[in-house]
Amino acid sequence: MLLYATEASARHITPVGHPERVDRIAAVERGLAQIPATRRESPLAEEADILRCHPARYLARIRAAEPASGTAQLDPDTWMSPGSYEAASRAVGGACAAVDAVLDGDDTTAFVIARPPGHHAETETPMGFCLFGTVAIAAKKALTRLERVAVIDFDVHHGNGTQDLLWSEPRALFVTSQQMPLWPGTGDASERGAHGQILNLPLPPGSNGSHMRAAYEAQVFPTIDAFAPELILISAGFDAHADDPLANLNWQAADYAWLTRHLCDLAAKHAKGRVVSCLEGGYDLSALTASVAAHVTVLQERSNG
Repeated sequence: MLLYATEASARHITPVGHPERVDRIAAVERGLAQIPATRRESPLAEEADILRCHPARYLARIRAAEPASGTAQLDPDTWMSPGSYEAASRAVGGACAAVDAVLDGDDTTAFVIARPPGHHAETETPMGFCLFGTVAIAAKKALTRLERVAVIDFDVHHGNGTQDLLWSEPRALFVTSQQMPLWPGTGDASERGAHGQILNLPLPPGSNGSHMRAAYEAQVFPTIDAFAPELILISAGFDAHADDPLANLNWQAADYAWLTRHLCDLAAKHAKGRVVSCLEGGYDLSALTASVAAHVTVLQERSNG
């Protein structure tokens, strides 16, 4: 298994008390400590890759918003500090490098420690802690080499940014499960994409892993199977865990292992086993450690490295 990470992630600083904090990186690394992987530095993104999803004026605006010192607030939830632009660029660069490496046959699976997360960033709107649409950009990158890509987002919050960025892309299946109602308020099952290639799976507050498993077996896995993607990308948010402070689902670490195993089975059937997963949410540190360990253990078991 390939692991993409960068020290730049720790230079993206948010105010004291903010849930998307530097300590998350150490929690993720604790979850990875016993899992063998080939570690690679996440490179800076090629600007041309970011421009697959965001216009040049947006890049210029985000670059200009980075403060020389302290922190700058872009919206009620989203902040920048010196180093935030590099961290976000390397999150995208790591995801794109992982896609290229998997498609080149270096390994079949990869995990990207991406911070800040990306799945809420819309075409010209940073929000929900996110600056660039990391996984959507990686999907667009993959589509320069493939015909069909699937993006699976199991973060507890709806991936509104990924949905916006892939809305008109018929070659990208986007499947997203989320608690509903919950911020950002999007993600109704009626939101289907310009080509019917988006599947939203709202999950009720208080529901647990058994509810999720039944919903995925009934709706998600058959949809992926019918689409037959040549690569599966995962927006791996771990805030549906029962201990997470930002939502009200009751998943456990074992649920992430179960879901990852089934996604890998579909990748083995259609995509030569190729799976690239990128970190999104997860804000209880102990739950994050356990959930990452469960998820990445399966990715490592399915790797050919």
